Amino acid sequence: MEIKASDVKNLREKTGAGMMDCKKALTEAGGDFAAAEKLLREWGMAGVEKRAGRATNEGRVFVKETAAMIGLVEVACETDFVARNADFIAAGEKMAGLVIEKGWTGPNAELEAMVKDIASVIKENISLKRVRLAKAGPGEYIHSYVHGEGKIGVIVKARADKAEAFANPKVSGFIHDVALHIAAFNPMFLDQSKPDPKWVKEQEEIFAKQVELDEKLKTKPQNVIDGVLKGKLKKLMAEVCLLDQGFVKDEKQSVSAFMATVSKEAGIKLELVEYQYIKVGEA
Repeated sequence: MEIKASDVKNLREKTGAGMMDCKKALTEAGGDFAAAEKLLREWGMAGVEKRAGRATNEGRVFVKETAAMIGLVEVACETDFVARNADFIAAGEKMAGLVIEKGWTGPNAELEAMVKDIASVIKENISLKRVRLAKAGPGEYIHSYVHGEGKIGVIVKARADKAEAFANPKVSGFIHDVALHIAAFNPMFLDQSKPDPKWVKEQEEIFAKQVELDEKLKTKPQNVIDGVLKGKLKKLMAEVCLLDQGFVKDEKQSVSAFMATVSKEAGIKLELVEYQYIKVGEA
């Protein structure tokens, strides 16, 4: 039977498949549009399975935000070209929206099916890496920041003792700057109460070994050595804990000191509750 060019065009527009694939599917389906679409999906899924072993080091972080919730998904692909593809971006944004709408806190079958659908159209190995859902409770404020072309995604949660606090541009601006800071410096922990004691002990052992191998310190009194060890740990904590790091807007002040100034000026008690940092391609 004759396959109309208009039908091929319509099937291509709906599925994103190539012109020849669309014509072949319509021919095998006897001109049945729905059956042809199904065939394309079947063929595309087979292609996805064949491509599944290929590395996905590129990708994009997608974020949807409301006053009460933030949905974030990381979708990985093989090339940066696909990461900028309009269909890829539309699919990622839809997934992030569904995370908020349905309250999903991790990957699931429905999201995985959406990823396979877009992979069947684009014909590149595409995978769902991470899903995050942040919620704002009473007196809390959540804010997101996506750096560059979706290479880094950050979520920050803050809390204040006055509900109207976050309507103050100085306060909301500070939270945004904190998100920028996290994107730039990727702190390991929020504050010094967060590190696992085992991790801290490992660092202390490393420093102790460094001191032991230092010829200049070997002859020093124990109290001096103890002071050196404490100083090393304090310096490390300032480097890896968000609240102790020099703030991106003023490196002479720590994040906590800058927050104290903002709190005083706004007449509130402000605290950073938690944050999330996701970089494409990193575990």
